[in-house]
Amino acid sequence: MNQTFRHTVVVGAGAVGSFFGAMLARAGHRVTLVGRAPHVQATLREGLQLHMGGRVEAVRLGACTDLAAVGEADLVLFCVKSPDTDAVAREMAPLLAEGALVLSLQNGVDNPPAIARHVHGPGQAVVPAVVYVATAMPEPGVVKHFGRGDLVVGPLTETAAADAGHAARLQALADFFAGAGVPVRVSHAVMDELWNKLMVNSAYNAISALAQLPYGRMVELPEIRELQRAVVREVVAVAEAEGRRMPLPEALQAMERIATAMPAQFSSTAQDLARGKPTEIDHLNGHVARRGAALGIATPVNQALHALVKLAEAARAAQPAPPAAPGAV
Repeated sequence: MNQTFRHTVVVGAGAVGSFFGAMLARAGHRVTLVGRAPHVQATLREGLQLHMGGRVEAVRLGACTDLAAVGEADLVLFCVKSPDTDAVAREMAPLLAEGALVLSLQNGVDNPPAIARHVHGPGQAVVPAVVYVATAMPEPGVVKHFGRGDLVVGPLTETAAADAGHAARLQALADFFAGAGVPVRVSHAVMDELWNKLMVNSAYNAISALAQLPYGRMVELPEIRELQRAVVREVVAVAEAEGRRMPLPEALQAMERIATAMPAQFSSTAQDLARGKPTEIDHLNGHVARRGAALGIATPVNQALHALVKLAEAARAAQPAPPAAPGAV
């Protein structure tokens, strides 16, 4: 048993958080999910039903609706939707134990700094993570895994990057997850990699959501592929102005590989929109548009996609929710 992380608490236990929590729990680690009441009740009653590799496994782990559970955690998997990050981090911060590590398993590049504005107690640290997993939660207590399940972690700031003690904690974190079958790579350029993930999300999520189509179907239209390239060019321009390394040819290749690797996947934004839930679009194309405006860089394609998803959100908010489609974060 790994003694570095004795109790992991998942805050915002949706599909992603529940999947990684289940992976740790099935490896014998103590895990508690903090989520909505129906998910908590189903998980406590029957175990978390993990669909993976053609099998269904009932994973037994703790679950509750009370954020106070983080008080016993030395590792927190922070998985709330981006619009809720600031409020939840503010509420969570005074409850955290000394020395707690908070791992942000979220889309977007602005969440780790937002958490760190509140979480800065003795020995506490916020760690950004790039998440590569395709999951869905079709009903409470059930998580379906469709592909991948690996993480990239690294230091949030230059100060953290220069701290040998923090480097040791990151390696312990990687080893902890590896022991549960979750590959983790430690990268000092994790924020650059988060920008790359933002680039991919910006190129796929809104379009998949607006069309309610999987990635493979989206890119059958040459006009959509050109639209995606325009999104990437804008993201690259903003990222480089922010001091991030993102060569355009590599970014375009990375974007194009996603449709080939995950042709049947619907974006998380598509899932949220189909269910009538608020999306994270403000932290994807919306973030690119806002930073572009602040830096004097034109981002008309990202602005348009952001506005169209906001319009679709407003139009669908009152509609009944259809079944969840397979999705990727």
